[in-house]
Amino acid sequence: MLFNSRKYIEETEHNRIKHSQDPSMFELISLGTLASFPPSRFLLRLHPNKITSYSNYKIEPSTCQQTPILYIHGFRGGDYTTRVLVKEAGKAKHNPHYLKVTCDAVGNFTLEGTWTGDQYPIVQLVFRHRIAGMSAISYYLSRILPFLKKQFKFDTYFAVAHSLGAPAIVATAMHYFKHKNFPTLKKAALIAGPFDGVTYLGDIPNVNYLGEKGRPIAMNLTYLKFILGKKRICPDASVLNIYGNILDETNTDKFISVVSAKSIRYILAPQLKFYQEVEIRGINAEHSWLHDDPFVNNIINRFLGLK
Repeated sequence: MLFNSRKYIEETEHNRIKHSQDPSMFELISLGTLASFPPSRFLLRLHPNKITSYSNYKIEPSTCQQTPILYIHGFRGGDYTTRVLVKEAGKAKHNPHYLKVTCDAVGNFTLEGTWTGDQYPIVQLVFRHRIAGMSAISYYLSRILPFLKKQFKFDTYFAVAHSLGAPAIVATAMHYFKHKNFPTLKKAALIAGPFDGVTYLGDIPNVNYLGEKGRPIAMNLTYLKFILGKKRICPDASVLNIYGNILDETNTDKFISVVSAKSIRYILAPQLKFYQEVEIRGINAEHSWLHDDPFVNNIINRFLGLK
């Protein structure tokens, strides 16, 4: 069984509407590459920031301390990736309005929709330069989180992250732990996160395995960085880790192995006040379907306190 990159691209592009203003493939790859490597990021920061607010964007007055819920997609994702998650969260809290924030690699922001006045405003994040690995997504988050905190005056946040967005939000929380310009991550629902490699791209199914204490036998550089930063996360935080197993001979969700997804337990569980794993099995456990599964949406909304 070989990694079918063409099929992967087709499946991750499922239901995406091509927009005439989408960046070119050259721009996607070049800027995503610059964002992936810290030494080259200063070039992106030389570009002046621009904030665009559409006429329907508004802020509802709030009478409570707010904790926004950020929805984060992964590699080659988009607003369609978290659309069902956002919709179901709106139903759960009886307020369908949400803020959509589109950010590009040079720090331009586009705001659409509504920052609601309730306790848990929903914020859907979209990375305009979608060809971005974990390091690049972490870089985007390092631009977005201070911007949102300054704009909307909150100190803590929740996150719901799919695929490469999951290790990216963990890495960002560790890197900027107790940084004065960054809010604190208090709850994170991680969906199909590749914490120790992607199938056939550094992680061969049924080769790696977890030791008695839950640490993977084979560890990539990203995982080693997680080990070094495991003390740099809020001890009052809670994490729900959801992963898939399509029950074939690979023990994967087609793209992420069970071992890779479960490996984050060794890092986070001893540090946090709450950590729980949920394995989804069968056809609905496929990587690009997990975020739309009704059961997954239900347990995430309960975990976030929306139900």
